[in-house]
Parts: sequence; structure tokens; C-alpha cells
Amino acid sequence: MYFFANVMQVLALLCALVCGCTALYALLGGKRSFASATNDDAWARQLEKGHWIVTGALLLASALLLHALYWRDYSLQYVASYTDNILPEFYRLTAFWAGQPGSMLFWALAVSVSGSLFARTRACKTLRPAVRLWYWAFFYAIMAFFTLVLTVWSNPFVTHSPVPADGNGLNPLLQNPGMIFHPPLLFLGYGGFTVPACLALAQTLAGRDDQSEVPWFRLARPFMLTAWIFLTAGIVLGAWWAYMELGWGGYWAWDPVENASLIPWLVGTASLHTLIVEERRDKLRRVNVCMMALTTISAFFATYIVRSGVIESVHAFGDSPVGVPLLVFIVVALVVAFLTAAFAPRAGKPLAALESREGMLTLVAWILLALAAIILLATMWPVLSALWMDAPRGLDAAFYNRVCLPLGAALMLFMAVCPWFAWDGGLRRKKIFLAAAGVFVIAAASLWNLGYRQFTPQITAAASITIIFGVLLLLKEHGFRRPVFLGAWGAHLGMALMALGIAFSGPYAEEQDMMLARGESGKIGEYTATLQEITGGRATGYEFITGRLQISKNDEMVGVVAPQRRIYDKFGTMQFSEVDVIPSLGDEIYASLLGLDNDMRVMVRVSVKPLVNWLWIGGTLLCLFPLVSLFGRGRTAAAAEKAVEAAVEEIASKAAPVRKIRRKRRK
Repeated sequence: MYFFANVMQVLALLCALVCGCTALYALLGGKRSFASATNDDAWARQLEKGHWIVTGALLLASALLLHALYWRDYSLQYVASYTDNILPEFYRLTAFWAGQPGSMLFWALAVSVSGSLFARTRACKTLRPAVRLWYWAFFYAIMAFFTLVLTVWSNPFVTHSPVPADGNGLNPLLQNPGMIFHPPLLFLGYGGFTVPACLALAQTLAGRDDQSEVPWFRLARPFMLTAWIFLTAGIVLGAWWAYMELGWGGYWAWDPVENASLIPWLVGTASLHTLIVEERRDKLRRVNVCMMALTTISAFFATYIVRSGVIESVHAFGDSPVGVPLLVFIVVALVVAFLTAAFAPRAGKPLAALESREGMLTLVAWILLALAAIILLATMWPVLSALWMDAPRGLDAAFYNRVCLPLGAALMLFMAVCPWFAWDGGLRRKKIFLAAAGVFVIAAASLWNLGYRQFTPQITAAASITIIFGVLLLLKEHGFRRPVFLGAWGAHLGMALMALGIAFSGPYAEEQDMMLARGESGKIGEYTATLQEITGGRATGYEFITGRLQISKNDEMVGVVAPQRRIYDKFGTMQFSEVDVIPSLGDEIYASLLGLDNDMRVMVRVSVKPLVNWLWIGGTLLCLFPLVSLFGRGRTAAAAEKAVEAAVEEIASKAAPVRKIRRKRRK
């Protein structure tokens, strides 16, 4: 059975290689005249059928891996490494992406399915033959790389003998709802961006007919928005998992793997803003082609960080033979992307001044790109500094906070003022702009009077409140009549709520370690934690101790938290923390159990996290509102198309009697 799975992977590799090379031959070899063909696109139609073979083969291989995981077939090394006899069915299936080979197969499947979905769209069918050939050449090149990696360096269908009676089990940190959905959402985001990247390069190389051809970003907009939504959801869900599962009280540690997933999001978000400038003003064509390609390339860089072992991380898979092929692929892709953008013809007028809508959008994009560049260099600093240092060291979270958070505050400021500028320059609504400025001043002064006096968080929070004020004004004015803009405004609202949560939950959090015996209490700010009882026991696959703490404020009970400490049978003496919280839209109480001494006293860490839940609320809105834009745009386009068809039919019906009269006159 697993021989058949390996055959499917090899079949996908061969099909991608043959179709990709054939497309290049048709464009650059003996079929040069094909690029200018207007009627006959037989070659393109035949070549794009190959994606069904690639997708079908990867689907069959994935189904076989899921079958092995479900039935605990420990003859597969991958199944034995990430499951065991007591692992619940749901976690057994999600072990698909728990390890390196399985996650690579899932990512390849996500890319392949994205390509197959695009092939079924009307946008793909309307492409000129040359554009279609270039698109499939790039797409098949990516699929050939994926299937080569799966076949040679990271094969999930490696068997071993003798077959063990039980597996090693899934890491307890991964047995969490957040990690069930976090990795696949990231891969779906990475895979979705592949389609617009290939299409941008294809249309650039084939040359765009400005009078008749729809630009690539309009054709690929559903894939861009969907990929961005998946990637955003994956990052937010990963932060929530870190907050609820790791027990250290934070949600973003600037770990190299966390940073690597953030870089594609920053580049992709910058692209969405500069594409607005191109769509409205026909500017930044070459920049947008390059940035869309960089979004996909940075996703491969994220994979390189996770799988190469070049940088130590608690999330990384360690040293792997996949690292070198990934690095070669990234370098080649960068060369192709920059050369394609560099040799593309210039188009459009120069950018307007800063005090205009397009100037503000461009500045927002530059800040996002600056953040991506800083995070990239800081993440790779141990590798870069090794060139001149004997003992290179990575940069800690303090560096990232010191450099990135002020840029984040500036980003929120520009988001607050951008809607009130006109495209041609100057303020288009001066009274509302002055009102927004007044809201900012009042918010900043109020926060100062309340004792929140750290400069960067104060500016961030005041700007976030101003954004919320502006979005509410826009919604009141336009309501829900414009779903495309509603998606953008709602996303900005979600981003403002997230920034508000970050501005308070990080700098103004309180944390206290307490050593408590039963009945003893400890203070943290205005709250008191009293240890009610210590219990212990055994559950399926692990032993645990639980500390039950009553939390009160001003002698009034707030709630009870019961954090645990666990030791799993198959993970030696390694201890795992299960945190507990008292959720609130204001101060959330967060508790983790650190240990138990010989005198039956427990070490607990109690934290007060102000406004932290607004981060998750904002993140949810940030993912949901673009769906309104996506589906609203589709309904608007469909309605417009029906209206045009109705108008054509009406004109034709009115023209019919005229034609009959003319025919009679001619006779």
C-alpha cells in the first residue's frame, strides 16, 4: 500500500517536470509563434490538465497517510513517531502535520489544490495562451520542487522493521485545539499566495495588453484575500496557543519560527495596500509583481527556518537534509522574481506627495516592509554574526520590542489619518480629520491621567481609539451598502482592537511568583490569591498535580483557577504546564503551576493581563471582515454581469423590429 503512495509522489513529480518543461519549450523553444496566438490555445489547454494528475496523486498519498494514522499502522516510521495507542482519534488524524514529512505533504497538497481551484475559474479560462503557459510553467516548477522534496529528502512513507507494538506518542504541547488548526491554516495561507505570485510573474513576462486584458491582481483577488485570511488566522491562533499552552504568560516571544511566519504576513499585507494604488492610480506595477512573488518566497523562508536547523528554536524540527534544497530554491526564486520585475516595462505616473491617499498607503506599505526586513535580519543574526564572531548570539525579545513596537505605533497613526486624505492630495474631509485629531488628543490625555504613561503604548492605544472612531463614522455614513469597503474597514477595526490589547496586556501586565501552602495567600496588585487545596492523581497517559486558587479583589471573590503540572509516561521526567484563567474583557487572571516542594507547598505564577482578550476579539474580526469583502465583491460582480446581460438582451429585443423594417425596405 505504501509502495503505491510512493508511486503517487513520483507520478506527481514526473508530471510536474514534464508539464513545466513543455510549457517552457512552447514559450522559448521551437513553438515561439505560439506566444502571439489569439485563437488556438490547444497547448495551454493540454498542459493545464496535468494539474489534475498532480493534485489527484497528492490526494491519494494524503489519504493513505491519514488511513495509516487512523489505524495506528506503526510500520510507517512517521506514524510510530507521532502517535500511540492512547492518542484520541482526532489528534491521531491531525498528527498529519505534526512532523516534517507530513507537514510538507500537506503544504504541497494545499498548493496543488489552490492551483486546481484556479484552473476551474473563469479568470483562468480567459487568460491569453502565453500568460497561461507562463503561469503553468511557474506553478509546475513549484510543484516539482515540493514533490522532489517529498520523494528524496522528506518522505512520510518510510517503513521500518520490526514494527513496534506502540508509538512514541504526540508531543503534549501539540494536543491542544490551537495546534490542531494553527499549522494547516498557515500552510493554506502559504499555498493560496502561490496562485497570485505565479500569475503576476506570468502576465509580466507575457506582456500585458492594457486595452483588453484584465490585470493579474483582479483575476487573483479571491485567492489573495483567502490566503491572507488563512495566514492571519493561523498566526492569531498560534499566539493564542502559546498563551494558553506554554505556561509562560505571553503570546509572542519573538522566537525565530514565530518571526518566520510573520514575515510573509507583513509582505502580503503591504502588497494588498500597494495594489490599491495600482488599481486606483495605475502605479507601482513592477513593485507589486515583486512584492507578490516575495510573499510566496518568504513563506519558503519560513519553512527553511523551521526545517533546516540553521537557527535553534523550540518550534523547529532540528537539522534536516531539506535545508539545502530549500535554500537553493529560495535563491533561484529571488533571482527570477527580481529579474522579471526589473525588465518589466515602466508604467504609470510618479507617486503623489506624502499628503495624499496614495502617499499614505505607500508609507504604510513601507513600514510593513521595514518591519519584515528588521525581523528577517534579527532572526538571521546568529547566522550572519557568525561570519565575524566566534560565539554568535541571537537577539532577545527586548531588541525586537525596542525596535519594532515604535514602528507599530507609527503604523497605527498612519492608519488613523489615511482615510481622510484625498487621492490627489490634501484633506478631503477637514472637519472629520480635526475631529479624529481631537479624539486622539483626548484619548492620549485620558490615558496619561489614568496612569498609563509609557510613551509607545500610549501612542498606540490613542491611535487605536482614533481608528475605531473613524471606522464607526464610516460605517454610520455608508452602512452596509458597500461590502468591499466594509471588509477593509472591518479589518482595520480588528487591527485596532488587537493593537489596543497589545498596548495594555504587555507593558502593563503584572506577574508574581508565590510559594504557598494550603490556606496561605499572596498579593498581586489589587488581587489576592489564596491556595484552597492541592490534589494529585493519574489520568490516561500522565500523572498530575493541581493547585486550586481562589482569586479575590477588595475581599470580593473574582473566581477560581486550577492550574496543573503534568508528567507524561512517554516523555520521561519532562514536566508540562496546564494553565487556567479567569477570562475578562478587563483584567484577565492567568495562573500556572510551577512546581511542588517537599513541604507540600506549591510554586504558582499568577498574572494580571489587562485587555488581553481584545487581542483575540480583534484577531477574529481581522479574519472575518475580509470575508464580507470577498463574498460581497463576488455578488456585486455577478449582479453587474446579470445587469449587463439583461441590458444586452433588452437592446437586442428593441433592435429586432428595426432590423425587420430595414430588411423590408431593402427588398
